[in-house]
Amino acid sequence: MLDALLSPLNTELFFPEEHYAPNSLGALIPKHLKALPSLEGVQLAILGVPDARNHPENPGCAHGPDYIRQELYKLYASDNPFSMVDLGNIQPGHSIEDTYVAVKEACWALIKQQIIPIILGGGHDLVNAQYLAYAQYDNTIDVAAIDARFHLNTEIDSPLRADNFLYKIISHQPSHLFNYVNLGYQTYLVDRQETRLLEKLFFDAVRLGEVRANIEEAEPYLRAADMLYFDVAAIRKADAPGNPLGSPNGFFAHEVCQLARYAGLSDKLSSVGFYDYDPASDRQLQTAATIAQTIWYFIDGFTNRMSDLPKVRNKTFIKYTTTLKAGKHDLVFYKSKKSGRWWMEVTLPPIKGSKKERTHLVPCSYNDYLMAGKDELPDKWWKFHQKYMV
Repeated sequence: MLDALLSPLNTELFFPEEHYAPNSLGALIPKHLKALPSLEGVQLAILGVPDARNHPENPGCAHGPDYIRQELYKLYASDNPFSMVDLGNIQPGHSIEDTYVAVKEACWALIKQQIIPIILGGGHDLVNAQYLAYAQYDNTIDVAAIDARFHLNTEIDSPLRADNFLYKIISHQPSHLFNYVNLGYQTYLVDRQETRLLEKLFFDAVRLGEVRANIEEAEPYLRAADMLYFDVAAIRKADAPGNPLGSPNGFFAHEVCQLARYAGLSDKLSSVGFYDYDPASDRQLQTAATIAQTIWYFIDGFTNRMSDLPKVRNKTFIKYTTTLKAGKHDLVFYKSKKSGRWWMEVTLPPIKGSKKERTHLVPCSYNDYLMAGKDELPDKWWKFHQKYMV
């Protein structure tokens, strides 16, 4: 099926592996130049989507994928082994809806083979297609965003656009969304009504200043996510000028790299997208290099995954119990001996017809454990619990 969806790379821009410096990503990653690379044993796959028809404010981002590749292939691989291919580009369909379907089908074809698609956009309306790839999942999913805005234009019956794709995801029926978290939103760029909507749905939105002040606290949110997208406009314009909607404020380049590494380390995350890069707005390919290095850190995180999803009876986890004075239950936490990462147990009422309470393990931080020790209920515990109660 992928053969019918993907076009080979331009051989005037990209070459066989032997043309690149030894041990560079260009030398190590098989590319779709004439035929699709084999997917046997592959863990990661690049997928370009040069389409921005539903993003009139940034039409130039349709040309982004190949510029990102050029910078990515100059970088050298770390020592940890991995298997990765470049599948080429999904060419724009007859209509933008055709492109959405192609992205959805290509992503699902990879995800079901446990291959992580690394999507190079294209407009960030393509996030909706990335999300719909999970429509065949039996379970709901968690979505994480590195984005300065929410894209929640709630005009009724309006078509999918770059300014309303999140609203389309939230309102899609049947719903596949359990949680959404935005890391790095900038208050002056979002309507207060949008913030209230996310609060009403018990979703998470963490302001740019909060994330930057303690970036380690972002890790549990990324560990919980099934899919992640980066909007280039979330990076400050001095570090990433290649976006006409960029802001003087935003993440520094090294901070986005750190977030990408956290995401790569997550055993749960199964797709990641990078959207809204416009080469015509860039300066000496600085933004392309920033995105390429962010992808490098995602790969580095992936190669260091520890497969330490909690099994409460496993000796590789330490159990901690705290008691809230006003609570009905003890709060139980688990710490991995492998990674030092934390999870907390959320107790839910029995399902209808049963008397047995249910428990879920939610990624958290050491600070959440300390908060419980001070007789404070962690926000992550409360929001998770509320989603099941509404």
